Amino acid sequence: MAEKTTRGSQDVPGSSPDENEFPFGYPTNICEDAPDQKYLCSNCNNILKKALQTLCGHRYCSACLSWIVRNNKNAICQKCKEEDPSTLGEGSLLAEEKAFGDAAINNEISELKVHCVTLGCSWSGTMKNFEEHQSLCEYALIPCHTGCGHMVMRKKLADHLENGCVNNVTMCQKCKRSLSSSEYQEHSCEDNLCKDQNPVPTETPAKEKNGSTPLINKDGCRFSEVGCSFRGSKEKIKEHEKTAVGAHMLLLLQHIKQLKASLCTAAKAAHGFIPQPKLNVNGAGKSISDLQIPVGLEINGDLEVDCFPGSSVSEDESVLQQLVREKVISELENKLHVFENIVAVLNKEVETSNLEITAFRRQSELDQNIIRGLELKIAELHRCLTQKDAGLSSLHKSLLFSEQASYDGVFLWKITDVGRKLQDSVTGRTVSLYSPAFYTAKYGYKVCLRVYLNGDGTGKGTHVSLFFVVMKGDYDALLPWPFRHKVTFMLLDQNNREHIIDAFRPDLTSASFQRPVNDMNVASGCPMFLPLSKLQSPKYAYVKEDTLFLKCIIETN
Repeated sequence: MAEKTTRGSQDVPGSSPDENEFPFGYPTNICEDAPDQKYLCSNCNNILKKALQTLCGHRYCSACLSWIVRNNKNAICQKCKEEDPSTLGEGSLLAEEKAFGDAAINNEISELKVHCVTLGCSWSGTMKNFEEHQSLCEYALIPCHTGCGHMVMRKKLADHLENGCVNNVTMCQKCKRSLSSSEYQEHSCEDNLCKDQNPVPTETPAKEKNGSTPLINKDGCRFSEVGCSFRGSKEKIKEHEKTAVGAHMLLLLQHIKQLKASLCTAAKAAHGFIPQPKLNVNGAGKSISDLQIPVGLEINGDLEVDCFPGSSVSEDESVLQQLVREKVISELENKLHVFENIVAVLNKEVETSNLEITAFRRQSELDQNIIRGLELKIAELHRCLTQKDAGLSSLHKSLLFSEQASYDGVFLWKITDVGRKLQDSVTGRTVSLYSPAFYTAKYGYKVCLRVYLNGDGTGKGTHVSLFFVVMKGDYDALLPWPFRHKVTFMLLDQNNREHIIDAFRPDLTSASFQRPVNDMNVASGCPMFLPLSKLQSPKYAYVKEDTLFLKCIIETN
C-alpha cells in the first residue's frame, strides 16, 4: 500500500503530532464497554488524552485544547454553546493557562478495559498500557523509515527492507551500481571483486525515487550540542525548553566542566596564554552569557595555569542555583495559578449550588402554600360532605315517613328485633320507641304512638305501656282544638285468635290534647296495656319471629 504524500509543516503550523506525543484522544472503539460521556473530549469526542478541565467545567484533551487555542482567537467552549448559549460568559473562554489537569478522570480512564483493534491482534489490557502496546504491536501498519512510501506491518518490516524497499540499496564498489539487499547477494562483477569490498549502504532520497514531497523534518533541541536528544516541531521544542530548564542546566554544567578540563590540559601543554572564551547558551527563555573562565596568572614573568579556580566554580554553581530557584518559583507560580483556577471552579459550583438550594427552598414554600390551600379545601369539602350526609339522612327519613304514613286515622306499626329492644328498655339504653307519624286525614291531625316495652309509670317492669302522642302538624291552624276523637289500641295476635284491645277518649282539659306548641305534646294512653308475662308467654303469638304488630284506630266521624 503506497503512502500518501505528507504535507510540510508550513501547511498546517503546529497541528501535526510529533514523535514524542500520541495526538488527541483515544478512539472509543478500543473500549470493551461503551465509555461514559464524562470520559469523552468536548472537541474530538474521543476518550480524553491528558484530560484538562476548563473554568466552565467541560473537559478537553490537552492536544485538542492547544490546537483550538492556537487556531482560534478568543475561542469559546463549544459545549457551552450547545447546552445554553444564554449562559456564555468569561468562564466559557478557552485558555490553556486557565485549564487544570483533571487527575481523577485521568486515573479512571487509565483503568478502562481496552483491546487492540488492529486486524489480527488479540491484545487486551488497560488504557494505561495501550500506548506502549501501540508502539510494539506486530500487526500495526507503519511507514517504512527509508521514505519509500510503503506502509507495512511491523513484523514484516525486516522482510520489506530486504526484498521490497526501493530505497534500501547498497552500492557496488566495483561497478557503482545500486542494488537491493537480495540483488546484492546474487550480484557478481568482473573478477568477483564486489563481494570482497565493503558495501556502502545508501538511501536514495524519496523525492528522487517517486517524486514525492520530502517528509516533515523534526527540529532538534538547541541544547543538543550539550547532550539533549529531544526532537519535534517548533511548538513542541518551545514547550520542551520551558519544562526542561533544570535538565538543560545540568547538561550545560557538565559540558562547561569538560570544556574547562580540556582547556586546562591544552594550557599546560602549551605553557602559554589562552584567551578566555565566551559561551552563549540559549534555552527555554534562559541564558548564560559572558561566562569567562580564567586559566592563567603571570607571576615573576612566568605563566602559571590554574585549572580549577574555586571562585569560578562557585560562581558557576551559584548562577545555576539561581536559575534552578527561578525555575522552582515559576513552577510554584504555575501551580498556584492552577489552584486558583480550581478554587474559581469550586466557587462557581458553590454559587450554583446555593442558587439551586434557594430555588428549592422557594419551591418548598410554594409547595407548602399549595398544601395548606388543599388542606383548607379538604376541610371545606368535609363540611359539605357532612351537610350532605345530614340532608341525605333527612331525605331518607322523609322517604321512609312517606312510605309508612297513613292518612285515614288507621295505623299499623310493625316492631322488629323485639327481644333486643326489650333488653335495651330493661337496661335503660332505649327506654321507649316512637312510631312514624300518621294522620287522621289528608290535612288532619298529625299523631304518633309511643311504646315502653318494659313499662312506664305504674306499669314499669310489669307491663307494656302504650301511649298516644299529638304532634305539631302543618294544618293545625285549620283544625278544631282540643283533640276530641276516640283512640283504640290493638296488639295483634299473629294467629288471629285473641287480640289485645284498649280504647280511651281524650280528656279535653289535659294539655296532651291541646294544640301543640312544641314538636309534640306529652304522651297520654295506657300505662298497663299488656302484662309482660303474657307478651312472652308461648301460649300466645303476640311476638312471632321476634316481631310484633301494634294497631291504632282513630274514629274521625
